[in-house]
Amino acid sequence: MNDFTLNAEVRSDLGKGASRRLRRLASLVPAVVYGGEKAPESISMLAKEVAKLLENEAAYSHIIELNVGGTKQNVIIKALQRHPAKGHVMHADFVRVVAGQKLTAIVPVHFINEAAPVKKGGEISHVVAEIEVSCLPKDLPEFIEVDLANAEVGSIIHLSDISAPKGVEFVALAHGNDLAVANVHAPRVAPEAAEGAAE
Repeated sequence: MNDFTLNAEVRSDLGKGASRRLRRLASLVPAVVYGGEKAPESISMLAKEVAKLLENEAAYSHIIELNVGGTKQNVIIKALQRHPAKGHVMHADFVRVVAGQKLTAIVPVHFINEAAPVKKGGEISHVVAEIEVSCLPKDLPEFIEVDLANAEVGSIIHLSDISAPKGVEFVALAHGNDLAVANVHAPRVAPEAAEGAAE
């Protein structure tokens, strides 16, 4: 079991200029924690701690223990704002996790058995890399598995084709939106044509 913890301090110096100073002078990432029955809280965290946590893909869909000046609370990552060129986190939004209260989270997708449709002559395109789910904190999955073993060339795999883990609901489906997750298509160039061109 991975240890998902982050240390943070309350920040009283708010606004864009203050956030810029935090990032530049102190290598800190400004963030906001909201949700539950409490007021939103502005905090800051060490940039290197945030980067280390996010090295593990599971952190994006895991309950994180946030230690704010000695007070611990469970949160999940709601949104991350990254630097457009360098990719490091510039701001984070966390949502408090309340036991017995449903939460929504973005969970990564893991595709398995991709060799099967390729053997049938297909090429796979991943349409999504993550799916929004709704569930109780105890049921939050680390990832959603999409099995492509039976996918045929020319087929599209939709959300409704995936079996959600117990207690987990796909938010898009609940809103009547059956998203495409992946598709298996014939190769763009037929092998014979490619050989002919090579000659």
